[in-house]
Amino acid sequence: MLTVHHLGKSQSERIVWLCEELDIPYELKVYDRDPVTRLAPPAYKALHPIGAAPVITDGDLVLAESAAIVDYIVAKYGRREGKARLVLAADHPDFAQFLYWFHFANGTLQPATGRNMILGRLNLPADNPILGAMKGRLALALGLVEARLAKVDYFAGREFTTADIMNVFSLTTMRLFLPFDLAPFPAILAYLQRIGARDAYRRAMRKGDPDMAPLLT
Repeated sequence: MLTVHHLGKSQSERIVWLCEELDIPYELKVYDRDPVTRLAPPAYKALHPIGAAPVITDGDLVLAESAAIVDYIVAKYGRREGKARLVLAADHPDFAQFLYWFHFANGTLQPATGRNMILGRLNLPADNPILGAMKGRLALALGLVEARLAKVDYFAGREFTTADIMNVFSLTTMRLFLPFDLAPFPAILAYLQRIGARDAYRRAMRKGDPDMAPLLT
């Protein structure tokens, strides 16, 4: 049985959402963060040597890293009539865009938010050059997302794909840890409304984080 180990308010929401979009059977185990440190509890850290979310188990397999997990689930459980769902084939005209934005999530957007979150906890002066550079990187990443979503409905183009599942966390739940205003980005806000209207997304968020209203505005 495929089991999704979901740490509350974390990137593992991607995996819950993916399973709901694919409408596949899975077991969901939810772990609460430590109320003081806000880190994963010992039971979650014991699942995998890296000690971070997300993690899945599937029989004897223990797998971490959200992009690897997404690829694994789509390849093993996401096929219908011989075709993998929520991904684009190499002969699709939007294939390169799909690949770029799928990897943009953990290659650019999430690192930019994560670095700013860490630097924000250091109480650095506003004129600190490293802080300024990292804020600039985040602004650049958000600007690229805004420009993309001003032209297309979804990251890959016209079709909803796993590229969307990978990127949404950084634009929504991550803002619990690094608050930033999306008002300057109307295309992102419109996109998040489209995401919030998806039944699978709503189910995933209710199951994984029932005490949290999704940050879609």
